[in-house]
Amino acid sequence: MEEIHKFIKECGIYFLGTIDGDQPRVRPFGTAEIFENHLYIQTGKSKNVSKQIQKNPKVELCCFKDGKWLRVTGNLIRDDRMEAKKDMLDKNPDLRVMYDENDDNTEVLYFEKGIATFSSFTEPPRIIEF
Repeated sequence: MEEIHKFIKECGIYFLGTIDGDQPRVRPFGTAEIFENHLYIQTGKSKNVSKQIQKNPKVELCCFKDGKWLRVTGNLIRDDRMEAKKDMLDKNPDLRVMYDENDDNTEVLYFEKGIATFSSFTEPPRIIEF
């Protein structure tokens, strides 16, 4: 889990793929943190990405750095606990301009049964299940 988190953070930006009906949607994200041994992301409940995840929680995250990339697949589960939201916002204080753990919009989600695949053009893929 730490290796996955470290790679995502080093990339800075990752792309999250969701499904909107029969149309894939991909957008950039920057938040990824570990809380209670789960990999979490953050968004707003008012956003289309949140609505898509609630309809179909299967997602894929992808990031690239120095000729290597990481894909993380799994189901995202919403965690409405104040502690989980506060942890995310405390670790990403710039988000506090738009989000607060006490509002009805802040949403944190964690990967359930995630599969991380590290790949490159020069090495065979390496898979980590978490």
